[in-house]
Amino acid sequence: MKILYTIAIFSLSFYAVLASPHIIKDDDYPITEQPLSKIAIHRSVLALHNEASIKASPTVLGLKGQDIEWVTVVLTHPKPSNDDWIGVFSPARFNASTCYYETDDSMQQVPYICTAPIKYAFANYSNPGYAKTGKSTLKLQIINQRADFSFALFSGGLSNPKLVAYSNFISFANPKAPLYPRLALGKSWNEMTVTWTSGYNINEATPVVSWGVIGERAMLSPAGTRTFHQNSMCDSPARTVGWRDPGFIHTSFLNNLWPNTKYFYKMGHKLANGTYIWSKKKYSFTSPPYPGQESLQRVVIFGDLGKAERDGSNEYMDYQPGSLNTTDQLIKDINNIDAVFHIGDIVYSNGYISQWDQFTSQVEPIASVVPYMVASGNHERDVPGSGSFYDGNDSGGECGVPAETTFYVPAENRAKFWYSADYGMFRFCVADTEHDWREGSEQHAFIEKCLASVDRKNQPWLIFAAHRVLGYSSDYYYALAGSFAEPEGRESLQKLWQKYKVDIAFYGHVHNYERSCPVYEEQCVNSEKSHYSGIVNGTIHVVVGGAGAHLSKFSDINTTWSLHKDLDHGFVKMTAFNQSSLLFEYKKSRDGKVYDSFTISRDYKDVLACVHDGCEPTLF
Repeated sequence: MKILYTIAIFSLSFYAVLASPHIIKDDDYPITEQPLSKIAIHRSVLALHNEASIKASPTVLGLKGQDIEWVTVVLTHPKPSNDDWIGVFSPARFNASTCYYETDDSMQQVPYICTAPIKYAFANYSNPGYAKTGKSTLKLQIINQRADFSFALFSGGLSNPKLVAYSNFISFANPKAPLYPRLALGKSWNEMTVTWTSGYNINEATPVVSWGVIGERAMLSPAGTRTFHQNSMCDSPARTVGWRDPGFIHTSFLNNLWPNTKYFYKMGHKLANGTYIWSKKKYSFTSPPYPGQESLQRVVIFGDLGKAERDGSNEYMDYQPGSLNTTDQLIKDINNIDAVFHIGDIVYSNGYISQWDQFTSQVEPIASVVPYMVASGNHERDVPGSGSFYDGNDSGGECGVPAETTFYVPAENRAKFWYSADYGMFRFCVADTEHDWREGSEQHAFIEKCLASVDRKNQPWLIFAAHRVLGYSSDYYYALAGSFAEPEGRESLQKLWQKYKVDIAFYGHVHNYERSCPVYEEQCVNSEKSHYSGIVNGTIHVVVGGAGAHLSKFSDINTTWSLHKDLDHGFVKMTAFNQSSLLFEYKKSRDGKVYDSFTISRDYKDVLACVHDGCEPTLF
């Protein structure tokens, strides 16, 4: 039986009756990689101290239209400890909460706080002498998340938090403003989609995009609106302490674009009185080239980026050490990038819904300029008993809902995260490894259709992408299993890769970089390593899951098909110069320099040439 407790834990003035601490078993809140999961917020107790204080300033943020502000937090504590920490809560009235439990265990007591903070930092972060002085000043970066904010000082560490003091409330001048645009390719080559987040539901305002060619009159396009609710989540913590209202997510479809044309756009909402609330920034993008058009086309691809905090908060064992480095390298090079593919493990929110806003803010300088295409990974989808192909709770109960709502992909059914995307001379077939991909499945049929339907004369560069490694990886755990990939991955798909002559297959999931030789049935079918000319013979498999998360060690086993390994954070950039020439570069996130590369040079007849199991039998 599921019981919903709606409780006013303590009012704004903190009227409360002390009770026993909330009793709950450790395994009800599984420890994951998400730093917020280290906070046992459900165990919080009141320990208010008259001489402790915490104050935040400024009280009004975004007066000039900013959606990111630095906030100064000043605190004092007469009984300081190095375990003291600051929690940032939004909405600010974190003391009035809706607690949701999965059982009616009689041992459960109503907790004092049952919603996690959106971020935290230890009180001694900026003052190593805090434990002696009891004073500290922290600078925390706050983004607009459609609600006000408060700051709370806790003692007792993360596992036994005791609320010592709470701050004044602060808020953005327009908390409902349209924010964090992310572009995506549509279902046709001449369509771009714009998705953004706001606090406006359709009964308050109508979402629109103003857009057009620079120098010409702007057009208005409508947008659809989606959201999701607490009962849309499949398990804890997304359904309990990790829940936060995601706001409203709007998507507009900009159609009939001219190829390779620069467009401007801004997001807005038409209020009932006829006035418009517009995004404070005016954005721009360049429309995709016509399929097969020969022009310079540059695509970045990586997996497992995650989010990180520029203020040093939420740090737990260097949870996402490379995320900001990768993000910053892409921002630095954004004028030389045409599209981005982020192939799974997008945010690592793991059931803490506030982190999706944080991530869309982090990648806004990229996603607002070029299409930001995503794929589903285990940290987006997997929940036991929810229909995911794997039975873990790596998504923290999200079961794919925030991912498929926050980002648009041109899938027929966004709950089934597989799709095809065309960009000029590229065809991308993006699989969803968290649903069945084996022979005979619905997805297997899609993959074959995607590979078979491309016109290789006009789109010679055929790319397969998926989150989990379905091809080849020297990862330590894959090697222990003896499969060097997901079991049944190669067995189910390698004949398709070979039959349709897939050039490169990309994977995330494993947090490192590795490139194989052109390979088929575990054998190198081309002796070249860096300059492929003519018939390549097989598919090159690339693991590029080291964009941000903690790194995954390699096995000591040296396989014959592995050409290059790197245990560092990085990403891949592909540049198609024309229909005959492709440059592949692996760059490290810490400096943006190239550490591995190869080229492919070939003619159309080389694409058509018969390779192992790659041609239909002839009549004669």
